Amino acid sequence: MNIEDFREYCLSKNKVTEEFPFDEVTLVFKVCNKLFALTGLDNPEFAINLKCDPEWAEELRETYDGVIVPGYHMNKKHWNTVYV
Repeated sequence: MNIEDFREYCLSKNKVTEEFPFDEVTLVFKVCNKLFALTGLDNPEFAINLKCDPEWAEELRETYDGVIVPGYHMNKKHWNTVYV
């Protein structure tokens, strides 16, 4: 998956919008005006921050160690960073 595939996938979901509320390189996806995913367009390695149920977030980190980590610059309880 690349950034274009990810963007297309997110926008295919019901009521999803995209915007750049922080700066011109941080692409944010919201559903019903609530942020659920973001990614940096200027990062050399494609990574996505995704909001997640806290218990499931921890389980995913343990199962996919190194690929899914606590959310970079986010609340570590509710966010994971996924390296694609």
